[in-house]
Amino acid sequence: MVQVTWAASGAIVPWSPDVAYAPAVQLLLAALALLAAAACLATTRTLAGRGRVTSAAALILTIPVFVMGMASLPAHVVTLASFSGVDSVTGLAHDVVSAVGAALLILVALSYRRRLRGRCPRCGQDHPGGFDRTLAHPGPSLAPKRTRVAVHLLMCGLLPWAGVKTIWTLGGDAIGVTADGWREMNAGESGLAKALASVGIDVTVLAAMAAIFLLLGLLHPWGQVFPRWTLFLSGRRVPRLLPLLPAWLSSVGLSVYGAFLLILAPLSATGVLPKLEPSGAFTTSSGITWMVAFGGLAFAGLGFALIVAARSYSARTRPRCAGAERRVPATASRAGRTAHT
Repeated sequence: MVQVTWAASGAIVPWSPDVAYAPAVQLLLAALALLAAAACLATTRTLAGRGRVTSAAALILTIPVFVMGMASLPAHVVTLASFSGVDSVTGLAHDVVSAVGAALLILVALSYRRRLRGRCPRCGQDHPGGFDRTLAHPGPSLAPKRTRVAVHLLMCGLLPWAGVKTIWTLGGDAIGVTADGWREMNAGESGLAKALASVGIDVTVLAAMAAIFLLLGLLHPWGQVFPRWTLFLSGRRVPRLLPLLPAWLSSVGLSVYGAFLLILAPLSATGVLPKLEPSGAFTTSSGITWMVAFGGLAFAGLGFALIVAARSYSARTRPRCAGAERRVPATASRAGRTAHT
């Protein structure tokens, strides 16, 4: 309905700073939203073989569309966090709606997949009895050492990007950008962003630090039970989706964008693709190429770190239906009886 209204009214809905959705694309997105709604309703019923395939295909088709529709959401979050205003109200609304839709579709697809495999759609286990029992949540736990090492190594990709930006913010020159040029390019920033810059903190680096905070919460027990410094929330269980949804939804865009930059930078530097032309505060082609590479390391490292950490957190915090033991496969049961005889 929202997409149809925007298309009929001629509202400009940007997908990126330079690209806006055409009315025909908005109508196509509206049709896909209806298809997704129909698929979600179909998953609640017992379907034959063709119906199952059709519902699964509809979910597989629409989930990536909604995920791509929220590609600019991290940029909107940074803008709002720095009190710099909203670049586009319709763009922000589109990204939020797409993020909510993607999250709901992923949850429906997960539940449907479990049901097709004969497992409990709530906890994912193969246990006897109904699916209306109380969910039992495991206690807080630390991520395995291998996961922690992998996440910390991926986070190191932020260092060159954050280091260069900090040098500029502190008044230094680096990779073809002067302090004066950097200040001139950011002259239109909000008062908060300028106040942070005066003490050497770039607002985008601050946003990356917030993502690191999320990563640490996914790895450590305090991400499962609110710690003491959260005051009235202290000791309460952290809802699983509170860290998982932002982690999963932001990791896709960050990892894809970072991988694209990591491919673009060396191809441009070696002449396979046209050289990157200086723009903004950059005065040399090599300088902007290096910054593209640093951005690729930062965004890809952060995106893949979120994927690794969120996967571990999801497995460690997955609830189980209380009082329902996991069903022992018939083959294993027969093997056990044979061993005792």
